[in-house]
Amino acid sequence: MDKRDVSALFRERLRSLLARSGMNQSTFAGTLGIDRSALSQILSGATTRLPRAETLMTIAHEHGVSLDWLLGLSQDESVTGEIRDMMEIEEGVSGYGESFMARWYADAAGMKVRYVPAGIPDLLRTQELVDYEAGLTHRDAEAQASGARDKIDYNRRPETDMEACMPLHTLEIFARGMGIWSGFPPTSRRRQLLHMAALLEELYPAFRLFLYDGRQRYSVPYTIFGSLRAAIYVGDMYLVLNAPSPINLLTRHFDNLIRAARVHAHDSASFTRNLASTIIDDT
Repeated sequence: MDKRDVSALFRERLRSLLARSGMNQSTFAGTLGIDRSALSQILSGATTRLPRAETLMTIAHEHGVSLDWLLGLSQDESVTGEIRDMMEIEEGVSGYGESFMARWYADAAGMKVRYVPAGIPDLLRTQELVDYEAGLTHRDAEAQASGARDKIDYNRRPETDMEACMPLHTLEIFARGMGIWSGFPPTSRRRQLLHMAALLEELYPAFRLFLYDGRQRYSVPYTIFGSLRAAIYVGDMYLVLNAPSPINLLTRHFDNLIRAARVHAHDSASFTRNLASTIIDDT
């Protein structure tokens, strides 16, 4: 891998260890035999230089992880663990509340999560919308609602850093009641958009939503869990990629979606609220 990629992966994994330790930066630095300013400099990304070999060994020893994992050369944290397959398939027939999905989010604590939803982001949906879509897809509405609540709680944690990117026209189609939402009443659509706007304001900046022009860019739904894995949603299954190379490629693809955004995260709540105002109630 490129030296910059190794440095970026190392910082991300060090942030993950810091978040999981529950320590403040001063205490965490002390366990590694360095001072807080040195730790801050490492985490800042001001340089691509890695710490000395002794410091890397100390980090690996103190936190029970392998050097290969710490440097992004392996996806397995354990020193003696088996090498994981580069690609796996997980079935997700129950919706968004699968235990493996919850585990992936837990594993990525302190890392940036990047998310391209299949429709309206699940953590931003009202119960009305969950019930309506569950009726069309014959999925477990309660499992999906529970998964959404878990994701909201996840995004309220101070260490959370999550970006979502979706086509702007998806929200416009929803507001007009077209496509799969043709049977969803105008008042319900308006409530959904106002609920979404309120959550976008509450969760910002831990959760940031970008809207891109779907006529110029295309993406399948997927989630990237830091440097650990990427899960591509393919209906009732997830295609899970564990190797650094495809994770880096998907990360670059996501960054390109953000560069093409027509509505940026700090404006997404007001855009959604304005869109709600265009819906004429059916009362």
